[in-house]
Amino acid sequence: MNAELSPSATGTGKPLGRLGALTGLVIKRLLVSDDVAAAKFGTDSPIDDPVREQQVLDQVRDQATELGLDPVAATAFFQDQITASKVVQKGLFARWTAHPDEAPTTRPDLDQIRTRLNQLTTDLLNELKATVPVRGEPTICTVELAVAAGSGAVLDHLDSLHRQALRGAVHSVCTAR
Repeated sequence: MNAELSPSATGTGKPLGRLGALTGLVIKRLLVSDDVAAAKFGTDSPIDDPVREQQVLDQVRDQATELGLDPVAATAFFQDQITASKVVQKGLFARWTAHPDEAPTTRPDLDQIRTRLNQLTTDLLNELKATVPVRGEPTICTVELAVAAGSGAVLDHLDSLHRQALRGAVHSVCTAR
């Protein structure tokens, strides 16, 4: 891949601020979207999978309730994660279609990827719980989120596609309590 489409594969940067850990997990989830795209590219597996998406959201709703989080707000946050993942997948599909020499040569196992995504879901929900006080203060949350998202994008060398997806993925962080 060219430099414009090659973020770090691991999400190893540590975004700054009180929302840094949450943002770091969001970035890790976005980078897993690259593997999802590679698993689906050139197959009959669609990017949009409403059945799987609903399963994830139902799971989130249940886990959020158990954690004492607002299940509606948590579901909205995870809908943002799903939408951001699709942004990445569609962007990579378009790139790989236009530049077949950049397409993945191996296909990751989608079941293994989903296991990673399930763990990230749990981690993200726990971090949502841990950041309720910060996220409950709109001005502070907005500043902390800008610091975390900006530093995370730089530290993880996110390209324009992944930065665009990150903006969507953190859209409801300051409203999800």
